[in-house]
Amino acid sequence: MIAGLNDRGRVLHPLHALLLGFPIVLFTAALVTDIAYLRTAQIQWTNFSSWLIVGALVTGGLVGLWAIIELVLAWRRGGPGRALFYVVALALMWVLGLVNAFQHSRDAWSSVGTVGLVLSILCTVFALVAGWIAFSGVEPREMTR
Repeated sequence: MIAGLNDRGRVLHPLHALLLGFPIVLFTAALVTDIAYLRTAQIQWTNFSSWLIVGALVTGGLVGLWAIIELVLAWRRGGPGRALFYVVALALMWVLGLVNAFQHSRDAWSSVGTVGLVLSILCTVFALVAGWIAFSGVEPREMTR
């Protein structure tokens, strides 16, 4: 299963865990660059935010696809458990990220403003929630196996 341990007690796949780290970091960095733009009005910060959001969407899409496949397999084995909440968190993160990318494609001040900042905050929160769900069942010594 996605959320930490699968049905056979194994830790989630290392590639999946690695890919999940990218949207978490990239959406968080986009939030930081949005705040930097609002404080300095230097247009380059919005460019950084746009590219960070695109990177988060690409890797988040791969993670989401993997999570959907795992969710279908979990449903066939009996029950989705936390995998359903994980997929919902990833879907909300990705959809809000896409809206955020469209928002950031606008011109300068209107690209960030209140709406862009709120979208960046929501994307970051859902990325962190997805990471929390994915790793909340993993013991530290199980990660070293």
